Amino acid sequence: MAPETKTDLSALAVEFRDVSLTYVARDRCTVALENVHLAVRPSEFVAIVGPSGCGKTTFLKLTSGLLRPSGGEVWVEGRPVRGPLKIVGMAFQNPTLLPWRTTLENVLLPLEIVQPHRQQYRRGRAAYRAKALELLRSVGLDGFADRHPWQLSGGMQQRASLCRALIHEPDILLLDEPFGALDAFTREELWLVLQRLAADRGCTVILVTHDLREAIFLADTVYVMSRRPGKLVAQWEVGFPRPRELADCFTEGFLELFQGIRSQIGEVREAL
Repeated sequence: MAPETKTDLSALAVEFRDVSLTYVARDRCTVALENVHLAVRPSEFVAIVGPSGCGKTTFLKLTSGLLRPSGGEVWVEGRPVRGPLKIVGMAFQNPTLLPWRTTLENVLLPLEIVQPHRQQYRRGRAAYRAKALELLRSVGLDGFADRHPWQLSGGMQQRASLCRALIHEPDILLLDEPFGALDAFTREELWLVLQRLAADRGCTVILVTHDLREAIFLADTVYVMSRRPGKLVAQWEVGFPRPRELADCFTEGFLELFQGIRSQIGEVREAL
């Protein structure tokens, strides 16, 4: 089922308008994305799944302005994207915390870089510090602010990474396999943390993941991408009420949706 473009285009958080991207390296061209159309509502939680190498990470880079499309346009909050956006926060599979900085210092890092916070940082340092400590408390890292990354578990590092992505109060949170390197129990625990953070802050979230259970548990809408060149080939609405509990993953409705998306991804793989 091809994804339907949402009709209300007057108040979208993210919109891809016939977007394509081709990487050029030496004499070789690789088409990563082709003719992608997408519309994401404010405060919507979107998950994107698909085969490895289909362009999911490229999708996030285009949304953030780190890449420019070869064709079409990316619009964020009613404006075309022309460069890196300050209103975006990003977290990755590897937390990429700076080892010489404490947890608190790592969380505060975006405020030293992103305007207008950078300009106000010295004057407002005490308030920013209090804000960062509150964020750390909200994800269960109270008491770990002075620890260095190597003193934290993988799950703790990823919690700190989420705090760093949210400290400047972004309108849009982009997540690239943020829990992929964690064990199953830690991953599920962080699903609950992320669900609560997204609800409390009301930000728009775009999650790239290979974990279908994760996609369905967290998202309002799940999109399936084709093999490269990546296209959005299906859109699945997740109608389960929030907040969701881990036990919901074993309900009949959840399992039916899981099997439906899984079968479709299988069809995409068979087309390789």
